[in-house]
Amino acid sequence: MLLIDTHTHIYDPDFDLDREDVVQRALDNGVGVMLLPNVDASTIEPMLKTHERFPECTRMMMGLQPEEVKGDYKQVLGLMEKMLADGSFVGVGEIGLDYYWDRTFEKEQLDAFGVQLDWAKELKLPVSIHCRNAFETMVKVLEEKQDGGLCGVMHCFTGTHEEAKAYLGLGFHLGLGGVVTYKNCGVREFLPELPLERLVLETDAPYLSPIPHRGKRNEPAFMLDTAKRIADILQFSVETLAEITTANAKKVFEI
Repeated sequence: MLLIDTHTHIYDPDFDLDREDVVQRALDNGVGVMLLPNVDASTIEPMLKTHERFPECTRMMMGLQPEEVKGDYKQVLGLMEKMLADGSFVGVGEIGLDYYWDRTFEKEQLDAFGVQLDWAKELKLPVSIHCRNAFETMVKVLEEKQDGGLCGVMHCFTGTHEEAKAYLGLGFHLGLGGVVTYKNCGVREFLPELPLERLVLETDAPYLSPIPHRGKRNEPAFMLDTAKRIADILQFSVETLAEITTANAKKVFEI
């Protein structure tokens, strides 16, 4: 059984003391490929080093996460655009809009998001999209940008059925993580109605650990718990879910 974690930050300092063990536990639990989305300028080096250490089981994405869009975002984007040109990345991410904590740089977030969507279309790369408290604006931007050249994953999808249908209608996949194991997650109610060929799995490690690890540092190995819960809801084996979601991830990210 092969699982692909389509969104994990194992280059984060939270893993500095036991990264080797974390990767080995992932492999032992069937997570054979881990996709590393970038966050900001400071995460590029640790991400590159992590991929260099584990080249067989990791792939990288390059992007500026919306919460990290600040006054210097154009310079940061300039650096990232140059790096993307070397062909070492399987996607543009983590990008998007986040209006949850602070809307100070709302206009800058919109500009950065649009610029990075254009990169993805030019380079024919998928995107990993972060959206929090910004659904209406997100859909408007994606509708404007989608000309058939955009594809990718709505990272950590926890929205409503209507939101899911909107993203699916725009050609995107839904990334399901540990939140799906939480009792208050509404996605569980309409999960059986979602098209299986548009679902991928993720952890967002070190964040959002699934039950029974909630409250602890998340890691890719824990994705198996999420997969088992989803398979249980859909009433088929975790092996079947792994086969489907792995095929989906391979198709989206061309790995």
